[in-house]
Amino acid sequence: MESAVDLHFLIRLIINTASVFILIRCYYAFSRHRENAASFILFGVGVFLVTSLLHSVTVTMGFAFGLFAVFSMLRYRTEALGIKEMTYLFLVIAMALLAAVGSMQHYELAGLNLLVIALALVLETRVILPRHGEKEVEYELIENVHARQQDVLIADLRQRTGLDVFRVDVVSISYLRDTAMLRMHFRLDGHHA
Repeated sequence: MESAVDLHFLIRLIINTASVFILIRCYYAFSRHRENAASFILFGVGVFLVTSLLHSVTVTMGFAFGLFAVFSMLRYRTEALGIKEMTYLFLVIAMALLAAVGSMQHYELAGLNLLVIALALVLETRVILPRHGEKEVEYELIENVHARQQDVLIADLRQRTGLDVFRVDVVSISYLRDTAMLRMHFRLDGHHA
C-alpha cells in the first residue's frame, strides 16, 4: 500500500514539475525575466510538496485553498509584480494545488495542465490578440498634451523612442513643473495597423 502511495505521489510530482516548467518556459520565452521564471518554478514545486505532505495528514480541500490564499497574499511583498507575472504565479499555484490535492486521474491532470499551457502559449503569440506593450514616460512638451494635439504627440513619441506608438493616455499632469506622465501603447511586432 505504501509503495502505491509513493508511486501516486511520484507521478503527480513529475506531472506538476513538468507542467510548471513548460508553462514557465513559455513565460520566459516572451518576457526574458530569468529571476521571475526561476522563482515561479521553485514556487510551484514548493507549493506542491508542502500541500501534498500536509494533505497526506488528512488535510481537507478547504485547508488547501486557505493555504493557496496565504501564498497569494504573500505576493512577493518585496517587489511589485505586474499583472502578467501575477497571472503566471496564480497558474503555478493552481497547478500545484490540483496536483497535490485534486481527486482526478493522472491523465486528466496532465490533460488539464496541457490545456492551460496551450492557452497561455496561444495568448502569448499574436494568434488571438495582437502583441502590444505599454510604458510610462515623463513628457515635458506640455503643449502637445492636448486632445487636439494627439497626432503631434504620438508622432513626437514615435520619433523620440523609435517605438510604434499608436495610443497615449495621460496619467497625470504637473502644472507646477510643466510635465505630464503619459502611458504609451505601442506595437511589439513593429507593423502598422
